[in-house]
Amino acid sequence: MTLTELKYIVAVAREKHFGRAAEACFVAQPTLSVAIKKLEDELGISIFERGGSEISTTPLGAQIVLQAERVLEQTAAIKELAKQNKDPLVGPFRLGIIYTIAPYLLPPLVKTLIDRVPQMPLVLQENFTVKLVELLRQGELDAIIVALPFNDQGLVVQPVYDEPFVVAVPEHHEWASRDHINSDELKSETMLLLGNGHCFRDQVLEVCPEVSRFSTSGDGIARTFEGSSLETIRHMVASGIGITVLPRGSVPDMHTSEGMLRYLPFTDPAPSRRVVIAWRKSFTRGAAIEAVRQALLSCDLNGVTMLPDEPSSES
Repeated sequence: MTLTELKYIVAVAREKHFGRAAEACFVAQPTLSVAIKKLEDELGISIFERGGSEISTTPLGAQIVLQAERVLEQTAAIKELAKQNKDPLVGPFRLGIIYTIAPYLLPPLVKTLIDRVPQMPLVLQENFTVKLVELLRQGELDAIIVALPFNDQGLVVQPVYDEPFVVAVPEHHEWASRDHINSDELKSETMLLLGNGHCFRDQVLEVCPEVSRFSTSGDGIARTFEGSSLETIRHMVASGIGITVLPRGSVPDMHTSEGMLRYLPFTDPAPSRRVVIAWRKSFTRGAAIEAVRQALLSCDLNGVTMLPDEPSSES
């Protein structure tokens, strides 16, 4: 049994597909498949059910994958312990960030860290929250920037900022001259949403639960469209297809009179999300975490409330 084999089975369990798991591990699929079969033969059990289009774990396999994740996390902790006598601000810092935050936060964050700690380059990965949490637990990322809530068991979580939501409408929409919008009014409109997997989609559905029902009745949403990114949705709104809800940090100027969009705040209390930085309890480069957190707090994101004094939590 090798750590490489454990990494392979965790990847297959995550991707539910041998080909995608091989790509994630940067190996050829036959190499990964042979290694997993070798491990199964050594253990005398089947870890995966191979029938059908999607790979699943056997009941015993699920327990083995869970233990493999723990082993990989502890292995990463050993490597981190070996660095304790070195400068924690020297060397790459692997940071994961969700899709709906990265395009707006990374430009000022990267510039600030280059200025403050040029000896600690960022290695960045954008992904969904679920995937980032898995990679963090496996030691493939040092920290992640995500929005609450998520499964934070075994992680240290520290709030960074609160971000209100706003409504985006086409420039000729009947609401374009309004000062604010009540969330109950959204159900009368065609809403544009992110696709499944985006946590921001779920947060928008909490603001307007009627959207999830895809109702064609008079008291529900007429129809919905899905986009792959906030920028795609922004262009769809500009073309007049419908309206959407955006995080405030993605809107450079709420009061712009140019372009094809108008942005409207919600009435108080406005819906919002809390953005946090999370890392493993076993991570030893505390100074690196603090350097990233301080850089985050110094970023100028329009309309967000930074939380410099919020304590971290462990679970």
